[in-house]
Amino acid sequence: MAQKKSIHVKGTAIAVMKKNELDYMSLTDMTAGFKEGSGLIGKWITNKNTLEYLGIWEQLNNPDFNYTEFGVIEQEAGVNRFIMSVGQWAERTRATGLIVKAGRYGGTYAHKDIAFHFAMWLSPEFQIYLINEFQRLKEEEQKLLGWSAKRELAKLNYHIHTDAIKHNLIPKVLSPAQVSLVYASEADVLNMALFGKTARQWREENPDKKGNLRDYASMNELICLANMENLNAVFIQEQIPQEERLLKLNQIAIHQMKVLFDAENRKLLK
Repeated sequence: MAQKKSIHVKGTAIAVMKKNELDYMSLTDMTAGFKEGSGLIGKWITNKNTLEYLGIWEQLNNPDFNYTEFGVIEQEAGVNRFIMSVGQWAERTRATGLIVKAGRYGGTYAHKDIAFHFAMWLSPEFQIYLINEFQRLKEEEQKLLGWSAKRELAKLNYHIHTDAIKHNLIPKVLSPAQVSLVYASEADVLNMALFGKTARQWREENPDKKGNLRDYASMNELICLANMENLNAVFIQEQIPQEERLLKLNQIAIHQMKVLFDAENRKLLK
């Protein structure tokens, strides 16, 4: 996991960290300003509506989710003797949306989607403040990333040529079937636009390789990817639907990979 950052919501510092390129927030920190404290997490996760939401999220985002065990939990939920903790949920269903970290800076962390759901359960007002502060954090990150990407791209644009890249290095135009798929992960929107496949599809095709799809990308693909991340952030702010963003990013990836030099441009980055 990457180094943690913090956002401040109504006087409470809430840790935000990365796992597999996804943002997770501390639910433990979020409860600090409420009377019952972290005990609220236990009440929240035993709620039948909460478990239904968590199950749907995992089905969309976690290929290893134990759907059979989830069905058992759904049947158990709602009765007075039902008990559930975050640790039990993760262990029984192989869930990835919730994480329990031990140690001095430990606690319960949740993927941002789930964290927003928990914040709404705590207080609608708190959720609104949380979303605003999280968005401010992401805008600051994008500004820093955008400055670096633009600096490198300014160098590379000096050496643009429309026929410089071999045909097999140019991303393929996505088919209607590919575009029609809805990807819950924004990382997979970028993966599909540039590589024509999701992270899960790549892992299934390459079971013997370590790391992930982006670890095997070329220098030009990584440069293009960084630029696309900035553009996607802008498209999200403009509330462009995900399917339309996927089409736009695919067209951008095709164009940029056509116009970037291979060997000559890499020298500029040394």
